[in-house]
Amino acid sequence: MSLIPFRTKRASGMEPGSLATLTDFRNEMNRLFEGFFSRPLEPMPAWFPPAFGGPWLPAIDVSETDTLVRVRCELPGVDPKDVDVSVSEDRLVIAGEKKSAAETTTDGMTHREAHYGSFSRAIPLPEAVDPAKVSAKYDKGVLIVEMTKSPSGTSRKIPVQAA
Repeated sequence: MSLIPFRTKRASGMEPGSLATLTDFRNEMNRLFEGFFSRPLEPMPAWFPPAFGGPWLPAIDVSETDTLVRVRCELPGVDPKDVDVSVSEDRLVIAGEKKSAAETTTDGMTHREAHYGSFSRAIPLPEAVDPAKVSAKYDKGVLIVEMTKSPSGTSRKIPVQAA
């Protein structure tokens, strides 16, 4: 008589390559996907991009030449007066606030789809830039910041010019 219950792998169905192992894997995957899609508005882990309920962050593109670094930032619906641009030798910071949102009210129900609120993006620069040779232009919802590369740099706040 044994005091400890003992089952072989074959008796438990857990032998490598058995159907029970594949069934357990399928059930676990189903559980993960059902949890993900049944709670789309809950906070996501850091490795997922903000989706439905997260903070609004503008999209950016960074490009460079031998003498210039250019950052293109999409800011639709943001007033250029509500955008702050500052640069240091190794980082560009674009911050601001989108104040308006499209809203429809019908029969006591409000429908709003636009993202709004404050945002801040800190963009690491590939090389040091000269803060005295930085320009920021805003036209039709797109902010373009052009920075001349420099071996030594300091800090400076950049005025945004509306087109």
